[in-house]
Amino acid sequence: MVRRADENEIDVVALIKRLQEARLQPSVRLIFKDGREYDGAITYQDRFGTGRIINIQTEFSRDYNVYDLKEVLY
Repeated sequence: MVRRADENEIDVVALIKRLQEARLQPSVRLIFKDGREYDGAITYQDRFGTGRIINIQTEFSRDYNVYDLKEVLY
């Protein structure tokens, strides 16, 4: 039996594709579901769905989870 994918699952798949492309960009903006926004270079591990955003100019870094993201801009 095949089940229908929820809209949230489709959004996560799109975010994962954007994160995979964004790894190669020098600067990325991550927008979180709770309204936070961070700029910097990112790492992303497909296997775990997690990564890290790093901004060298402001000496800032933060871990993130793909399920906490709303949008990825680059």
